[in-house]
Amino acid sequence: MSALWIAHVKVTDAGRYGEYARRATDAIAAFGGVFLVRGGPYEQLEGPDRPRNVVARFPSLQAAHDCYNSPAYQEALSHARGAAERELVIVEEA
Repeated sequence: MSALWIAHVKVTDAGRYGEYARRATDAIAAFGGVFLVRGGPYEQLEGPDRPRNVVARFPSLQAAHDCYNSPAYQEALSHARGAAERELVIVEEA
């Protein structure tokens, strides 16, 4: 079953976060991830407001997990640390 990678982000350093996004794009694609949502208009109904929302679909929960733990994604993530407040969850689709 496919899985969704859902991130809610408040960017605090656009330059560093942009570098993360550039590098993460390649890492996510390498594990079969396809972006469904990358920013854009949104409506916050509950919880903390994070103005950047990202949803990517992976072929499986394992692929999403393996991507997150891959050296390429972890290297990309090093550019996001300190450059954003974020939450990330992986959810298997029904």
